[in-house]
Amino acid sequence: MKKIIKEENRFFIEEAGQMIAEITFVETGTERLIIDHTFVSEQLRGKGIAEALVEEVVRLAREEKKKIIPLCPFAKSQFDKKFDYHDVLAK
Repeated sequence: MKKIIKEENRFFIEEAGQMIAEITFVETGTERLIIDHTFVSEQLRGKGIAEALVEEVVRLAREEKKKIIPLCPFAKSQFDKKFDYHDVLAK
């Protein structure tokens, strides 16, 4: 797996100076993060990259004791499948 980089309100992966995968989120208030976008380049799809990006936001939310609102359809599907994420799912 390529190195995931955190920058402000996103996690991303670069290759040869090009962004090839990213997940973006915005803070809403002091207690919530909204995942609003996930992108993985076509050549990396199906390799677990998007799942790893969602996992990074989940880890961050746990560290910062925040809840996540998964507005991005991919992130929402991950929260629907992975019950171990429900500790950070905003109700």
